[in-house]
Amino acid sequence: MAAAPVLPASSAPTPQPAPLSQGARIIDTFVAPSKTFTDIKRSASWWLPWILISIVALAFNVTVGRQIGFDQVARNAIEKSPKRSQAFDRLAPDQQAAQLRAISAGNKYGSYAAPVLLLLFCLIAMLPLWVTLKLMGGETTFGQAYSIVMYSWLPGLIGALLGLVSLFAGVNPEGFDIQNPVGTNVGYYLDAETVGRFAKGLASGLDVFVIWTLILIGVGFACTSKIKRSTAITVVVLWYLVFKVGASALGAL
Repeated sequence: MAAAPVLPASSAPTPQPAPLSQGARIIDTFVAPSKTFTDIKRSASWWLPWILISIVALAFNVTVGRQIGFDQVARNAIEKSPKRSQAFDRLAPDQQAAQLRAISAGNKYGSYAAPVLLLLFCLIAMLPLWVTLKLMGGETTFGQAYSIVMYSWLPGLIGALLGLVSLFAGVNPEGFDIQNPVGTNVGYYLDAETVGRFAKGLASGLDVFVIWTLILIGVGFACTSKIKRSTAITVVVLWYLVFKVGASALGAL
């Protein structure tokens, strides 16, 4: 009996997913992040999330200036730190006024520079993650890593919008903390005088939108390289803990 003929292996290429528009990427970041980050392998463009985040950040900062006032923001920042507050109280009235003006001006003009600062902060946040995962065998390029972090910050838009709502709802100006304006984290509900400023700073990292963002960054690096998702997320979380411990220690001074 004749043997059955051997059919040639199919040489048809594996169908590739259709490229996503910038708008589709924004939506998928919230509902299907793997699609967004896989598409970043095709194009590392990040201009749309940067524009959206910049607009909301500027709107928030302008609203802070009108509803709270940058002078009050400066006073609140000084009063949060017992050491700074005591040093401030020892100053002559004209020196106090000069210091408040300087801090207020720095906050004001810094807030208007939010779009530029956003580009810088994205670079600072991305570099240690990209280098670490690259050393572990990751294939994510520099541009892809930058785009991943920018898209992963999109959930923060929800937090900023909640902050805008609270500002228009009539938040207490004297209790307003521009670094932690909305109660989406544990630290918001803790009293620094009771638990300490360091512990309060650490607890502020237990934030709904921060955790969401960290997971997204890990997923993004996993989708653009051969790194396991769990490994990528672990690296992201560990680097964030290093940053948060350092920032909390400085804030406790």
